[in-house]
Amino acid sequence: MTDFFRTAWSELLSPFLRRPPMLQMAALCHRDGADGREVLLITSSSGNWILPKGWPIEGTNGGGTALREAFEEAGVAKGAVAKSPIARVETVKRFDDGNEAPCTLEIYPVAVEEMTDDYPESDRRERRWVPVSEAANLVSEPALAEAISAL
Repeated sequence: MTDFFRTAWSELLSPFLRRPPMLQMAALCHRDGADGREVLLITSSSGNWILPKGWPIEGTNGGGTALREAFEEAGVAKGAVAKSPIARVETVKRFDDGNEAPCTLEIYPVAVEEMTDDYPESDRRERRWVPVSEAANLVSEPALAEAISAL
């Protein structure tokens, strides 16, 4: 009888209860600096260096969502966003309450044309332009570092 329950759990109940990964869009904001290409990083609520990212916005595509998040979280006032993501990585979304969930992150390159100091999350986040190689070393997610390096 134990084998019946084990089989029922592994083949029927467990797959049914598993949720698909959550989906977020990230903006890989870049510009040409004095010493080559630079990437814009921001701090998360826990102080880690990350890319601006957020949940899908109804009525817009993935690139539009990434560009909107780049404005709200980093002050990107104008930029040209790619039509397709440069990478799609599997990661873990860590919530402020300590919970975690699997998450697929679509990363859209954004060629930044204009920045503003007046943006919704300016009082909650630090932002920094860094060379691509340094940006890849500052982020804690290996898959994110790989996507940055591919830029």
